[in-house]
Amino acid sequence: MLLNSFLVLLALILAALLLRPKIRENLYWRAMVTPLASIIGSGFLVIVPLLGNAVGSYAPLAIITIVSVAYLIGGTIRFNIQHAEKHDDLPDNRLWLLRTEYTSDIALAVAYFISVTFYLRLLSSFVLNGVENEVFYSQLLTSAVLIFIGCIGWFKGLDLLEKLEEYSVSIKLAIIGSLIIGWGIYDLGNTEMATIKQLIPKDLDLWHSARLLAGILIVVQGFETSRYLGEHYSSKLRIKTMRAAQLSSGLIYVIFVTLSVPTFIFLSPDVSETAIITLSKNVATVLPSMLILAAVMSQFSAAVADTVGSGGLIGQTLGKRFGFGARFGYLAVVVIGLVLTWTANIFLIISFASQAFAIYYALQALVAAFAAYSVFEGQKKITYSLGFAFFSAFLFFLAAIAIPAG
Repeated sequence: MLLNSFLVLLALILAALLLRPKIRENLYWRAMVTPLASIIGSGFLVIVPLLGNAVGSYAPLAIITIVSVAYLIGGTIRFNIQHAEKHDDLPDNRLWLLRTEYTSDIALAVAYFISVTFYLRLLSSFVLNGVENEVFYSQLLTSAVLIFIGCIGWFKGLDLLEKLEEYSVSIKLAIIGSLIIGWGIYDLGNTEMATIKQLIPKDLDLWHSARLLAGILIVVQGFETSRYLGEHYSSKLRIKTMRAAQLSSGLIYVIFVTLSVPTFIFLSPDVSETAIITLSKNVATVLPSMLILAAVMSQFSAAVADTVGSGGLIGQTLGKRFGFGARFGYLAVVVIGLVLTWTANIFLIISFASQAFAIYYALQALVAAFAAYSVFEGQKKITYSLGFAFFSAFLFFLAAIAIPAG
């Protein structure tokens, strides 16, 4: 009872601090909060059960691998912010760069179409956790929210709904901070090495595990949003805040996954996207309710943000060529979302989204290769352009081998 009260009070204090006008109006924080919110959005809710069922006590090593690959990808995006956005400075291979950039924007729009469905399916699963015929009712709720967002976007625009993100991010971060402290307190009195060793898989298939990790790349996706905030922030600020968002979120992921290992003994053999609720119940009885609140706020705001992003990208790419506007993007989100909702389970949707983002990142690596070939000279030109080209091939490979975790 004392721990429950402490964790609620801690979350309220953290939320109050993060919602202070001095923090919210800080330019650095505003530039950092968009990628940070995306990176630790849905991934934070599903990463523990996914890794716990997939690799057991090797989960800390797995999450370090995932966030390290994500940081390398982030370095590619940061390189493009610095070098590929100034097209006038790229006389050589500019046409190829622009064509690849155009294709990558379309790939990102498709990735957003899929990720919106993932966010809303996860929201529905948390809201309806424990309800009889949960999957069916989750599909119904997801469909209803998809249609709601699509109608609001089509008739009125999503500006009003976007404003929820500022508050949902602060509340989510406050709950995450409280969750980590609570898990740390639990571990101090319940961690035994014998239990940890018991959770080490005896027949771990490295190839299969690698394919699973490729299929959950979306859990650390979101840093690329800094690439598209050029109207609001300078390239220098976007590079700095994107790096800070990746490092801080990566640290949060590694700490949380590591702390959660002793509670893997409570995981069901059947993978569940809401298993974090069951695990947190063993830490403190108040945590499931806090997690559901965080899930509803973060997943809805993330779905709105990606719907807006997809609409904008469709307007900038296909819109210029075929006359489509942002509203076509909203319509596509609804149609594709409804199809995925009723034909694929959430783990398959996660895998599809991871593959789509991997393809986008691979195309961004190609953009970086063309940019490096144009802006550098001599050995540096060869080293950077070939390095980015090989990294692009690696990311295409990840997209090809990814499989769902459940």
